[in-house]
Amino acid sequence: MKTHPLLYPGWAVLLGGLLWTGARAGDDTPPAPPPAPRPHRLQPHEEIPPLEGTGWHSLFDGRTLKGWKITDYAGHGDVKVEDGNLVMEMGAMLTGVNGPTNLFRTNYELVYDAKRVMGTDFFGTVTFPVGTNCCSLVLGGWGGGVVGISSLDGMDASENSTSVFLDFKENRWYRVRVRVTPKRLQCWVGKLEVVNELIADHRITVRPGEIEMSQPFGFSTWVTTGALRHIKWRSLD
Repeated sequence: MKTHPLLYPGWAVLLGGLLWTGARAGDDTPPAPPPAPRPHRLQPHEEIPPLEGTGWHSLFDGRTLKGWKITDYAGHGDVKVEDGNLVMEMGAMLTGVNGPTNLFRTNYELVYDAKRVMGTDFFGTVTFPVGTNCCSLVLGGWGGGVVGISSLDGMDASENSTSVFLDFKENRWYRVRVRVTPKRLQCWVGKLEVVNELIADHRITVRPGEIEMSQPFGFSTWVTTGALRHIKWRSLD
């Protein structure tokens, strides 16, 4: 007994595809947007954890900008010391400071406290060396909550595997810690580890543009007033 050509498996698949395409052609419902990153809610007791380890050296005296210089971003806001804090005021775009250089390239830890005083974007982004290259840990970017490394394999913090979303509160301090070893890059906000990447697996760079002026070590904000305090580093050698 002969089988009708439309009943062969190949024809059945083709017919099903045509019917589905026709149904979609008459369906003007827009596709569902991708799910937003799931926010990690920081608990108050996690914001300022104790400083672990020994051998920490202070990079900011809490009184002056000695050892720091204002980054020459176009349209930057003022930078000043106020109530023991290093304050980067809102500018047209980026505002920032460059810190002491040649202190560290690898095998070190960096820690600081940051808070968003006013604005809705990143308020304590740090650019730092990773061996012979540099990158930035974005703190509260892309509308106020994105945290991650810019850049990883040419992708911004909002695009690569380090991207997370944190619910930052205005005028609240957050402890940030960065650890760079020859093999691994790690970052924490409070007690939450937000970055843990093997350096050899990635191309680590700074995002092209004005943020390159923050190299090799500096802090910056974007149309936001941010404050810093307790900026310290230590060698892991």
